[in-house]
Amino acid sequence: MAKTNPGRFFEDYTVGEVIDHAVPRTISGGERALYHALYPMRHALYSSDEFARDCGLSAAPIDDLAAFHIVFGKTVPDVSLNAVANLGYAEGRWLKPVWQGDTIRSQSEVIGVKQNSNGRTGVVYVRSRGLNQRDEVVMEYARWVMLRKRDMDAPAPETVIPELKKSLEPSDLVIPDGLDFSSYDFTLAGEKHRLSHYEVGETIDHVDGVTIEEAEHMMATRLWQNTSKVHFDITARPDQRLIYGGHVISMARALSFNGLANAQIIAGLNGGAHANPCLAGNTIKAWSEVLDKAETAAPGVGAIRLRLVATKGGAPFELKGPDGKYLPDVLLDLDYWALMPV
Repeated sequence: MAKTNPGRFFEDYTVGEVIDHAVPRTISGGERALYHALYPMRHALYSSDEFARDCGLSAAPIDDLAAFHIVFGKTVPDVSLNAVANLGYAEGRWLKPVWQGDTIRSQSEVIGVKQNSNGRTGVVYVRSRGLNQRDEVVMEYARWVMLRKRDMDAPAPETVIPELKKSLEPSDLVIPDGLDFSSYDFTLAGEKHRLSHYEVGETIDHVDGVTIEEAEHMMATRLWQNTSKVHFDITARPDQRLIYGGHVISMARALSFNGLANAQIIAGLNGGAHANPCLAGNTIKAWSEVLDKAETAAPGVGAIRLRLVATKGGAPFELKGPDGKYLPDVLLDLDYWALMPV
């Protein structure tokens, strides 16, 4: 009897199936220290307990994307261990802050399947949730992955493609309990720009760049307990280990501090695409476009919808060619909502 897990293949998924993922994780201050060592993170609300308390929270939570990586990593052995590609995200919401001492586990529901015309691969849609020790959902998101088939002769399942929102409405966003930006300290935050200073359609070049190192990528992927073979095993790819897409997301978010230092909290993920593979040695740069703005019911708190684009050093503000396809230098196209002072 086999004791090891080779991972699932396309024909192993059934719409409606709920998967409880293994290995809960208790969060310590080490996660924050390592996260800030891996990425040049400087957002004040996640760096300082005192700044967070002045904003109405009990302490600085773990970074939103660190929480995302922890939840995501646990899903990999059951969802994307044998993935050809992670194709996209939708309907991501951060519902509760994650604090030091919380224990996080992950659960996914299969919400769609579609075999590709080549008969060798298919797309699986899942909705994943992170839950804390009180079984409260701290975050949720949908994603879809392309997976190989184990048996090429396995019959194609009935196609089910879920209806997913193209973007979240501001009313869909959940504001952390107690959050209050009415006495926000712009000096300590690092920039003076508030929501009213940004205009829809405005683009921001974040200027700085970071060259991706193989060792740091490997450390990050191990930190999130992401077991995808293409990130670790050189024999799983013909050329070079693939950089985890979440590593690119976090690096781009960190670079966005220069120009968006007051976009403190990520509250919603509308969509995202890993446009081209990232490899060690690539230098990541980033730019943003303001897509929308809204007020919230929380005192002094507004919401800003941003497109965050990471490139391999390509010219800022260039995304797609005349054929509608992403330019070769584009690594990431991420659409998200953040909370900032009005």
